[in-house]
Amino acid sequence: MHETVTRRALLGAAAATAVLTGTAARADSPDGGRDRGRPQDDSAVLLGQWAQAPGAHPLVPDVSRAGYRLGARLPRGGRVVTRVTDHGARADGVTDCAPAFNAALKAAGQRGGGVVLVPPGTYLLNAPVFMHWSNVVLRGSGREATILHFARPLDDGYRQARQSNGNSRWSWTGGQVWFISPERRALSEAEDFAGTENWLVGETLATVAAATRGARTLMVSGTAGLRPGDMVILETENRPDAGLLKHVSGDVPGAAAYDWPRRAPQLVTGSGGQYIQYASFQWPVRVQEVLGPRLVRLAQPIRYDLRPEWPARLRAIGPVVHDSGLERLTVRNALAPMTAHNKHPGANGVCFQAVHDCWAFDVRVENCDLGFGFTTAKSNTLSRVSVGGRAAHHSFACRMQSHDNLVEDFEIEAFTVPVPAGAVHHGLNLEGLSSGNVWRRGTMAEGTFDTHRALPFENVRTDITLVNNGRVGGSGASGPLFGARIAHWNVRITSGSPYALTIGDVAPRSVSVGIQGANGTGSELTPDFAGDLESFTALHGAKPSVADLYAAQREIIDRH
Repeated sequence: MHETVTRRALLGAAAATAVLTGTAARADSPDGGRDRGRPQDDSAVLLGQWAQAPGAHPLVPDVSRAGYRLGARLPRGGRVVTRVTDHGARADGVTDCAPAFNAALKAAGQRGGGVVLVPPGTYLLNAPVFMHWSNVVLRGSGREATILHFARPLDDGYRQARQSNGNSRWSWTGGQVWFISPERRALSEAEDFAGTENWLVGETLATVAAATRGARTLMVSGTAGLRPGDMVILETENRPDAGLLKHVSGDVPGAAAYDWPRRAPQLVTGSGGQYIQYASFQWPVRVQEVLGPRLVRLAQPIRYDLRPEWPARLRAIGPVVHDSGLERLTVRNALAPMTAHNKHPGANGVCFQAVHDCWAFDVRVENCDLGFGFTTAKSNTLSRVSVGGRAAHHSFACRMQSHDNLVEDFEIEAFTVPVPAGAVHHGLNLEGLSSGNVWRRGTMAEGTFDTHRALPFENVRTDITLVNNGRVGGSGASGPLFGARIAHWNVRITSGSPYALTIGDVAPRSVSVGIQGANGTGSELTPDFAGDLESFTALHGAKPSVADLYAAQREIIDRH
């Protein structure tokens, strides 16, 4: 096993904090306390250590605030303000209902929000539906009762989005139902989808002094422009020396020796090949309290050190969509053969782009290239969602600095048409400096834990059963597969393959806990970083007493 961080060291540290580890050891017991009939295992030790200083553990990510409104329950009910049938939608298989859907959503948005109801039936749509307004919910009558049948992929129903090499951007972003502000959409169209994909940001509200990972109270240049409850963007410069990139790689020796400009030009400032989205780290976060003229408390701990050599600032967030949802329906694309890899025309499902605190609940996506996508998305929840029908490229994608999203009670169904030659299905994608994201309580008849380069860090996949038949991906110019603190926790493999799941040999300062059914402990991936990765593998082949890392962290946070 990969135990550079030894079990002895973990147990020694746990002995010094026995009180809290005792209360955290059995997160799945009724009272949250230790099951005294069983010996304490390493999952409980790790959780107990994390509880001492949430946000600062060297190996265990802090995902306790993932999801809508930092883990709040999704809203239920809501006032119905209009129906799509009031605007001309007809479930007759002939009427193009896209104009009616978009008109109904606009009407609700202009009223300040509310529920747009979709009565039972199958609705033909020849163009995408845009969720451009905050506080608006598009609600069907059940995923078996309400079907949105999209007859055309995005290439035909909206517009093409090709890279210079001919690859289609719809292979990894864009949706038939697309949460995006009108301003963000307009800028993408003006740039022909070849420029930015990230947040529209406003003025600098304050510069930020040095702070250590895990801190919530920051010293700033002034608080006059900051108010409790505001969502702001903590922006940190990604300097040409790649110092910040090395830091989020866990500061392991191999990260210092890595040839960043040559092997990761898309990430490195001054390389000549950097994606503009990576010129800075951008993390939206709420202001919890203004403590004085130069002190502010954030709603979440920061995920990396703030140092003078990486100047940081708080900036206003520009136009966004928030508190909007999609519920109780199926997004069905017309059945068409899956294309070669990255040539997909955009038979997609649901995309969340530059939005926060939105959701999808009880939604199925069928016959898709991309099922559910996060592109520069923050604090969104997908609950009771599934991907099915013919083979997909990405069932779930999380890219371009998407943070703190939660996917729970999810399913990737067995494909009715398998992946053809020359194509790839990935599974649960993570890439592009994304952090704090969680997949939990899922089943996967298809796919793997796809970490798609560009240094995602501090993410969790927990309490999942899968066949494990997908492949990882990512551009060779995007740099490392993994940053620090990736946790694969209580994972059950039915095919025997440990591929990309037991990651102690490839992911720096990360944990593989309770990987069951694997026929080995190697990831079968080529490490990016040479030398000691300071990672930890525990309970290989055994179920951990802490069955769901996210649920256990939430319990501790709620209790304190």
